[in-house]
Amino acid sequence: MRLLVPVAGLTAALAMLTPPAPAQEKKATPLYEMRTYYSPPGKLDALHARFRDHTVKLFAKHGITNVGYFVPEGENKDNKLVYFISFPDKAARDASFKAFAADPAWKAAAAASEKDGKILTKIESVFLTPTDYSPVPKIEAKGNRVFELRTYTTTKGNLPGLDARFRDHTMKLFEKHGMTNVVYWHRAAGQPGAENNLTYLMAHPSKAAGLKAFDAFRMDPDWLAARKASEDKAGGSLTEATNGVLSEYLVPTDYSPLK
Repeated sequence: MRLLVPVAGLTAALAMLTPPAPAQEKKATPLYEMRTYYSPPGKLDALHARFRDHTVKLFAKHGITNVGYFVPEGENKDNKLVYFISFPDKAARDASFKAFAADPAWKAAAAASEKDGKILTKIESVFLTPTDYSPVPKIEAKGNRVFELRTYTTTKGNLPGLDARFRDHTMKLFEKHGMTNVVYWHRAAGQPGAENNLTYLMAHPSKAAGLKAFDAFRMDPDWLAARKASEDKAGGSLTEATNGVLSEYLVPTDYSPLK
């Protein structure tokens, strides 16, 4: 006598025997920090020496990833150092900095560097997270490149539209015109400007090459069409009329991992 099992029952039985598919792990989003240091007149070299000889090594010791260290291209009238570091998340960042600040080697280096006076007048810090269309930045030294830090402030509600334009058009057109997309960020949640800020880093063979490439990009019919379509959809410009797009050319320091 054959035992007949209904198809539905057989399917259910087989499903019970089949191990469940492993849950897909959510990819962690790293946290970046852009830090800007200002030195008193005549003290910037001492600040560079402290980073070169001590700080970058101690950062690495305490789990802080050194990404890039830069000064403005040309005259550095503000005695400014701009650098980027990264962490797995905010909790890791706070733990790493706490350990770094308590490290006797850091305390000794800081004291020695300030024996003739303070070498810092101001520190600015901004937390950033990569956009969904950002490349993973390659922390590599590729020679005599300059970098361009560009900051966009959108009109109200238009950050998603700006993201779409970059994702679908702008980045490809940048590459077409010889510009290298390095990394694209939004301000981290809770930061001022998180709802309307896009910050990104590009690389050029030189500042002159970067300016020439942007001139060609702005005249590209594909760019003009993409901009018009995005602005028609938004009912106007995606960026603020005043300081909506800011650009600063930067050159890597000799101790920057990213060059």
